[in-house]
Amino acid sequence: MRFITKKIWWFVHVTLRYLILDLRISVLRNIYGMNIGNGVKISLKAKLDKTNPKGIFVGDDTYIAFDAAILSHDMTRNIHKDVVIGKRCFIGARSIILPGVTIGDEVVVAAGSIVTRDIPSNSLVAGNPAKVLRVVHTKKLGIIITND
Repeated sequence: MRFITKKIWWFVHVTLRYLILDLRISVLRNIYGMNIGNGVKISLKAKLDKTNPKGIFVGDDTYIAFDAAILSHDMTRNIHKDVVIGKRCFIGARSIILPGVTIGDEVVVAAGSIVTRDIPSNSLVAGNPAKVLRVVHTKKLGIIITND
């Protein structure tokens, strides 16, 4: 009986979480005007710039992890620039994407990275400032495909 109770709790928890995530993406699209593709997952703790929300573009099947910050404005320099994130990307926890950056398709941004410049497609980047470490290929939600 206990197993069934855990399974029901897990089902309700996961279903409710996905419902909340989808509702948040709907609000970001329809109220804030962000251009967010299909199949995108954005953590509830991720921070997307609402000062210039129409300057944020996220491609299909991308995942943005917790505490990641996507900035489309810089108040100190009075800059409002678009941020473009490609398809099938993974933006790691506590990473920061600065205004005016374009990230190509199938890019993995490691946790804690600070992206200050454009990143080419099929790259794994890390560091402060983020630098390309190697070439990668990803599938849905930025999961790296290994050729083992």
